[in-house]
Formats: sequence, structure tokens, C-alpha cells
Amino acid sequence: MRSCLGALLLVPLAACDNSPHPHGAERDNTLYMAFSERSPRYLDPTSSYTAPESTYTYEISEPPYGYHPLKRPYTLIPRTATELVQPYYLDAQGKRLPDDAPDEQIAEAVYDIPLRADLKWSPHPAFARDAQGGYLYHHLKPGELGDKRSPFDFKQLGTRAVVAEDFVYALKRHANPRIEAPLQAVFSEHVLGLKDYVALIKRESARQLEGRPENLADKPFLDLRQWPLAGAQAVNDHLLRIRLKGRYPQWRFWLATNFTAAVPWEVDAFYAQPGMAANSLTWNQWPVGSGAFMMTESVQDRRHVMSRNPNYRVETYPCNGSPGDAEAGLLADCGKRLPFVDKVVAINVKERVPIKELFKQGYLDLPEMDRADWGVNLAVDRDDSDEVRAFFEQRGFRLPMDVDISNWYLGFNWLDPVVGRGDTPEQQKRNRALRQAISIAIDWEEGYGRIFRDRGGDAAHGPIPPGVFGSKEGQPGEYNPVTHRLVNGKPVRRPLEDAFKLMAEAGYPDGRDAKTGKPLVLNYDFQRVITPELKAENDWMVRQFAKLGIQLDIRATDFNQFQEKILKGKHQIFWWGWFADYPDAENFLFLLYGPNSKSLHEGENTANYANPEFDRLFRKLQSLEDGAEKAKVMAQMNDIVRADAPWAWGFWSYSGLAFQRWVHNGKPGVVVRDRARYLRVDAQERTRSIAEWNRPVWWPLLLLAVGGLAIFIATRRAWRARETATAAKLESA
Repeated sequence: MRSCLGALLLVPLAACDNSPHPHGAERDNTLYMAFSERSPRYLDPTSSYTAPESTYTYEISEPPYGYHPLKRPYTLIPRTATELVQPYYLDAQGKRLPDDAPDEQIAEAVYDIPLRADLKWSPHPAFARDAQGGYLYHHLKPGELGDKRSPFDFKQLGTRAVVAEDFVYALKRHANPRIEAPLQAVFSEHVLGLKDYVALIKRESARQLEGRPENLADKPFLDLRQWPLAGAQAVNDHLLRIRLKGRYPQWRFWLATNFTAAVPWEVDAFYAQPGMAANSLTWNQWPVGSGAFMMTESVQDRRHVMSRNPNYRVETYPCNGSPGDAEAGLLADCGKRLPFVDKVVAINVKERVPIKELFKQGYLDLPEMDRADWGVNLAVDRDDSDEVRAFFEQRGFRLPMDVDISNWYLGFNWLDPVVGRGDTPEQQKRNRALRQAISIAIDWEEGYGRIFRDRGGDAAHGPIPPGVFGSKEGQPGEYNPVTHRLVNGKPVRRPLEDAFKLMAEAGYPDGRDAKTGKPLVLNYDFQRVITPELKAENDWMVRQFAKLGIQLDIRATDFNQFQEKILKGKHQIFWWGWFADYPDAENFLFLLYGPNSKSLHEGENTANYANPEFDRLFRKLQSLEDGAEKAKVMAQMNDIVRADAPWAWGFWSYSGLAFQRWVHNGKPGVVVRDRARYLRVDAQERTRSIAEWNRPVWWPLLLLAVGGLAIFIATRRAWRARETATAAKLESA
């Protein structure tokens, strides 16, 4: 009986700790965060192009350039390069031209990029060699892989120096038809010879696979080293030469993205072996890089761990920043070696409310690394009551916030017969009227200005964000004439009467087909599973369409399924957001560039929008430096897409992060993707705070103990009574 009572008392003691981490984890030099979606789909630097994936890719993979973590406006800095370089220009005969040569004379822009000599790949079995110098694990026979599911299951790991040829190989991979390459179309327009290289590698891949089953899971290694690419050359181990077709000033920004990060051929060869994909040994789960961290644990849809790369070079925290950074304590770690933490642990928590509660309890150092709305969300909570404000201040939550170059919008698939471009001039006119009517009806100012303040922002009037050169968003007198009109000098959303007229022009008076009388039903593809927090937003969107008599059918999936649907062009109306890759209008306008169509060319034009005049102006924009001519072209492009309405423009979202008081060096910045290496955690302060904030409430245990004791006494009395009665019966017998 005593042992049962002891066990009864120990159960609630074990349940008092609500931590999702192992006991004592708060004492480790580890950064803890959550992710609410499924595990990232792509961690291959050639393929990865979403914010949740960037949490890992930019910490592991390293492009030539990066962004200063503190300076605003955003400032490029060398990362694997030793310096930022200016291109030099050549004419068609290879003669060098002056820097101010007119575009029509420039045949090539050449970037000679010097690379650091202290770069090494993180440990991986792909580099392991035997005593004779041969690769240990490049010739595995079927069955030899066994049950290995992690690179660290192999007995030996190796490394080597990162050289210029690895950057050349990375650019070549954009031509590989066996991997997702969203920048293939964009890069093919600029990197010399890449378009022809794409065709060449497609032929070579088909030749290699000839006679093999189409559904072959393990395709043999396609060794791109065999075929040179005119636009990429390793002059020597530490000098990379990239040749572009004509002037393209924005290339310097692409040099700060994972698409130009070095890739070792050995890892491609290693992962191409039989059985690797079946055992989840792929680039997309176990990426390899020279960055501050490497993936050391990957449990699908549950947990990912990045650990300090032992081969990482000596890199230090910056000693300068923007005005106010020193006063905010953001320069206190000047000159200290990076990274500060030993590990970054991300755990899967499906819904926002549990993430928020774990953060409030101290079990998460920040809610999610990739989402820039957590600080906004928590700031709304803080401002809703004095009690919550006092609670937040007592716990010292840090909620830095800024307006950043990111947006959310509702898009129309241009390939769709109802909301898309249309096949005939008459259908094009009708579809455009329908898109314009919907754009008027969706009251972004109400939804994300007054109702959903935790995810809010300023209503957008076009695709070019405030804060980049040439944008007029938010300036006096600037507005979208399709959706707004000026009232007392301020833009006000057009009345629904204007939308009703457009609906009639579209052939859907009162939301019904004028020919058949049937109600208009449209499909809304939402990129996340609808949780209770998201239901209100989707219900609101349904009401916006209902204003026009349109029935909106919500088709929600998780993000991976959504991506697959988009690739196949099976979407109609969709919800999408964009965090800028770089601070230039091109990075938003290219989302509407025809050759960059997502469904047709695997680019990032998710609406599959195409307009010949817009595309012509976009190509012109790409060669322009910031100035009057560039601003003029931007304004012309803005007018075109406002009229076509391929998006209902949505809103420019506020950017706000959330950190515990023991996390240092956090600053919002949508293009700064390698944030984890700059963050420092005071584990002692975290341990003290978690113990203070999560003290067990003992009175339920006392009550349980009293109840248990009462049960014990009652049971013992009953047992004694039964024993006494039994003894009495035996004596009488």
C-alpha cells in the first residue's frame, strides 16, 4: 500500500514541467524556437525559395555576399568573398569598355570575385577518403547502405577546402532537370551560355536515363563537371569569374542569395547512390555547407537541430550599425567570435496559441525564426490591457518592430479560364472586370488594418514596396485608381457600386452568370491547414467575396501540398506572401514577369501573369541604375499591372520579432536570413527565469495527498473489517 501511495504522489510531480525539451535543456548554450508548418521541403540551396526553409539554408549554405545584420537601409557585405566587386564591361569583340558605356555597346559584364582562403565544408561522409585517397562511400552497392538514415551514421566523415570550382558547379546545377530550380529562367537570361547549357544538360540527362524506368527512384549521378559553362569559371582556387550578358546591376543582390552558394560535387555524387532517397539521405534533409551551422538532427515534421560547424572560419560580430543600435545594446558583442550558440533547436508546434504560451513560459527563446509577424502579434496582446502590458514588462519580452519590404496579397492564376487572362479579346475584357471588381471588394484596410491587427500592415496600391528606390507607396497623392479614389487628398476605397458595375461587365450581375443564371463559385487555395486562429481570416475573406454575390470555396492544404498544386497550375485564386530577397524593385516586379511563370517555367511568378509590354519594360529595368529613368519605367510597369489586376494587392506587412530578455542582438530585417549566428543566449538568466516563471503549484499535490491518505485509511479499515468478519466466521464454524 505504501508503494502505491508513493507512486500516486510522484505522477503529478512529473507532470508539473510543461517544457517540450529534455530536463535541464535550458542550461545548454542552445537557441530554442518552433516551426508550425511541416518540415521544410527544400534545403538544397539550388531549390530552396521559401521563408521557412531560409531558417536553415542561409545558416548552412554560404553565397559570396550577405547583408549587414544591423545597418538600415540594407547594406551588402562580403560573406565567402573577400570584398564586394564592381563588374567591368566588354564589347562584342572582347574589348574593355569604360564603366559608363551605353547599354547597346556592352556585350558582357564580368564579375571577378576573390574568395576567402579559409573556407571548409562541414564534416560529411561524402568527403571521407581511404589511405589511397579514394572516396570511401562513393561506390556503395545495393544493400550496403543498410539502415543508415543520417550522415552521422557513417563511421568516417571528411572535409576539404571550398574552392571557386564549387561556385561554378552551383551555377551549373540550375540547368539540372532532376532538381527543382526556381531561378533557372531568371539566371538563364543573364548568365552567359546558361540557356544553351540548360538544353545541353537536358539532352545529356535523357541520354543517361535512356532505357531505364521513368519512375526510377535513384537516378545515376549526372556529373556536371564534364561540360563547361561559358558564364562561370574558376580562374584559380580563390578567384571566381562570372560573365553576364550585358549590364545587370541587380546581380550583386543575387550574389547574396542561396542560389549562388557553393555546392560540392562530391555530395551530389554521394546522394545519387542507390537507396539514399529511400533512407531520406538527400540534400533536402541533410544539406552541406561552409556556414556557421550544420544539420545534425532531422526528424520529419517534429524536430530539426543545427549544431556549430567545427570547420567554420574565424568570423566576428560587427562593431558598427545604424543610429540607435549602440544605445539598444546591439553593439555590446563587438569583435566577439561567431556563432554564439552551440545549437539551434526547432520543434514542431502546430498552432499559434501553444507557440505563444511556450514563449510566455520561457521554453522558446523566440517563437519562429522565419515569421516576421510574431512581434506584431504579441505587441497587439500587450496593448490590449494594462494587465497584459505589466506582465510583458515584468518578463522583459523584447518586441522590436519596423516596416519592412514584405507583402501579402491575393493572386489570380492567369492560366485559369474564369479569373485568368482569357483566350479571346472579349473574354480578356470580362475577366479583367471580374478581377478589378474583386480587388475593390476586398477591404484590406478593414481586415488587416483594424480587425487582424496582429498580422496587419498598410494597404498596398501596387507591387512595389515602400522603402526601395522609385516606390511612391504612401506618398501624398499616390493611389491605385482601379481600387481607390482621392477624397480630401487621401485615398479611399471605391464604393461597392463601382464593383457591381464591373461585375455586370464581367457577365456576373449580382454574382450570377448572365447566361445560365448559376451562382459564380470560385476556388480559394490557401497555403496552410486552417487552424482556429486562421479560420477567422478565411471567414472574413469569404465575406469579402459574398459582397458581390460570389461563393468562395476554400481549398486549404499544408504548404508542401500547396506548392505542388501551384507547380501544376491547378490553383485559381490563392493567398501568397513575399519576403524580399534584396532591396530593389526588381525583386517584386519579377514576380509578375512572364518568363518567370511558376506553372510553366518553375519560376516565382505564381500568378503566371504575362503581359508583353510589362515584360519588355522589365527587361529594360534590369539594366538601369537607380535614377530618373529607372523611376519612370517603374511607374509605367505599376500602371500596367494596376489595370490588369493579376493580384488584389493586399498589404505591406509590419515586421516585428519577439525575443526573450536573455536573447541578445535581435533586430528585424527581412533580407537578413542568417540571423541565428548573431544571436547570443544568456543560459544562466534563462535557467533562473524559467524556474521563477514555472514554479509548481503545490496545493493540488497536498490535496491529492490528503485524498490519497483518506483512500488509504478507508481501504485499510475496510480490509480490517473484512478480515475481522472472516475470522469471526471461522471461529463460529
